[in-house]
Amino acid sequence: MADSSKIVLDDKNNGEEIEIDPSVIEVIMGIAAEKVDGVAGMRGSVRSGINRVLGREDRSKGVTVSLDEDHNLIAEVYINVEAGSYVPKVAMTLQSSLLEQVKQMTDLTLKEINVHVTGLVFPEDEDKDNSETSKLFPDIDEKSKNESTRES
Repeated sequence: MADSSKIVLDDKNNGEEIEIDPSVIEVIMGIAAEKVDGVAGMRGSVRSGINRVLGREDRSKGVTVSLDEDHNLIAEVYINVEAGSYVPKVAMTLQSSLLEQVKQMTDLTLKEINVHVTGLVFPEDEDKDNSETSKLFPDIDEKSKNESTRES
């Protein structure tokens, strides 16, 4: 969840201040993250699950923005990646996209964007024949059978 403190933008020329709630930045980042190639979706939370049941869309799902002691913005982004994607490239593209979007929309600079891959999403293979599956690790009984046949 967003930090309860507001982010203050100062206009030194006019002496005006604009307060931005971190949840606004989370929404901006959530929308931008879903548009990056290789990102299959964002990790949900209990809050986003409740919103989905109620028919509401949670745009900030999978993004948490906070301020450190020096009032620098730090973002934590939790994503699911499409299987077959090169994860470091997806993460770097995601970081640059989010940095650019936040800069364009709010004129704020993020100090850190930490990308956490929480899962892989595989495409559904409907044509896959399950009858020809092989075991990754044979049972111990099968190993001992094979060893006993080799010895004789």
